[in-house]
Amino acid sequence: MTEPAIVGLAGSYSNPSKTRILVEEAARRTAHRYGLDHEVIDLAQFGPELGSARRQTELAPASLRLVAKIVRAEALIVASPVYKGSYTGLFKHLIDLFDPASLAGKPVLLAATGGGDKHALVIEHQLRPLFGFFEARTLATGVYASERDFADGALVSETLSGRLDRAIDEFGAYFDPYSERHSHAVLPAAPLNGATPRVHVVRSAEAASQVNGR
Repeated sequence: MTEPAIVGLAGSYSNPSKTRILVEEAARRTAHRYGLDHEVIDLAQFGPELGSARRQTELAPASLRLVAKIVRAEALIVASPVYKGSYTGLFKHLIDLFDPASLAGKPVLLAATGGGDKHALVIEHQLRPLFGFFEARTLATGVYASERDFADGALVSETLSGRLDRAIDEFGAYFDPYSERHSHAVLPAAPLNGATPRVHVVRSAEAASQVNGR
């Protein structure tokens, strides 16, 4: 089976969760934008042995396969809910089991969810330094979502949606060859609050230059 190129990691043990909703939407848009396969993983899939594992080899075979998907992915979308001003302990425990060199050079979109805006800096103060240790290439734009950005199990904030699209655009520096193979693909974004879906048009570099020259 082909490994997914885009892997989302929702650092919440709950499913469904706002964190997973955010990661799923980000992964879906990224996969459509660049014509790639994607998969979303959350902490619950690792089972109860995750908390007691002291090293990666102590994880169950199914959990090791999830780790392999994360490590082999061409890009990651990683998010954690915020508790007491930081990412969750179980999320950090999972990341601690990774080899320090396993994420080097990998583009990562960082995101987080929390009850209010006061937690928004968790991306810059907690997540970015963490993935900087692994020498991952974190995208400049982080995406933070608060309670008011969700309704009925979906993202409903136009502002958040725009920021998410801006972050996804930053993957373009890594996926240009893919987007060129899928030139002129029309990719609808998920509708927000029943609004008409916005459409993203992906053009190859050659097509874009022709448009710019008009």
